[in-house]
Amino acid sequence: MDDLREFALVFPAWWFCTLGVLGLIIGSFLNVVIYRLPIMLERHWLQDTDIQAGITDSNCDSTRYNLWWPPSACPHCQHAIAVKDNIPLFSWLWLRGRSRCCHQPVSVQYPLVEAITLLVFLTAGLLWTPGMALCGALILLSFLLVLTVIDIKTLLLPDVLTLSLLWVGLLFNLSETFVPLGDAVVGAMAGYLSLWLLYWVFKYATGKEALGYGDFKLLAALGAWLGWRALPNLVLVAALSGLVVTLVWRGLRKEETNKPLAFGPWLAIGGVFSVIMNGVNL
Repeated sequence: MDDLREFALVFPAWWFCTLGVLGLIIGSFLNVVIYRLPIMLERHWLQDTDIQAGITDSNCDSTRYNLWWPPSACPHCQHAIAVKDNIPLFSWLWLRGRSRCCHQPVSVQYPLVEAITLLVFLTAGLLWTPGMALCGALILLSFLLVLTVIDIKTLLLPDVLTLSLLWVGLLFNLSETFVPLGDAVVGAMAGYLSLWLLYWVFKYATGKEALGYGDFKLLAALGAWLGWRALPNLVLVAALSGLVVTLVWRGLRKEETNKPLAFGPWLAIGGVFSVIMNGVNL
């Protein structure tokens, strides 16, 4: 790790080029997770439902499908995507947002996620020198980006992501990378219990559900990474940003106020704010 720090100090331009390329590659993989994980979870849920119901001739698609297989294909015509058309960010720009095979539009989500990941990696490189803190920050911010997009699209925060994020945060803080382990454990407990309590108070008072259990787990994961002291400011940033943007958005679009909204993205924004403050204060 010392050699990597020396490389970053002696050759900063090469270091940030390396971070940029890595950010684009990781961003491309994050798009795969965002697209495929909800499908994988739905298939698994349908298979479990059929098993519990005793259905032997299930209509569920049993073909192999995971984060690694099948190879990338056009979402419209399922034609395999060539390597030259799968270069992060640049291929989308070169093809002007359309697939080469059937000329159908390709979602702007793909270049947007890749560009955000690129920005995340470069910004993290400015805040942290090469080491455990930089590695941890990149993992945390990548998870938050994936969770944000999935929650916006599906109103779900998958356990496989939130719980994995929680345990990885505790592992990083075994060596006090961000906070002492005791603060991380208390942060995980406080994060979960605070939103759990708010959920039941609101439900008892109004008969409605304002939050989901995925939100509890996400805040617990953030507490495991950043400690209990970061939670008040984190939740404040999440609540204020969510309130302001939601009011403006609904005012402009005149949407129904009873329509459910994802709170995970705002928790993620609060988490990003807290991570940046942690990096600035190091």
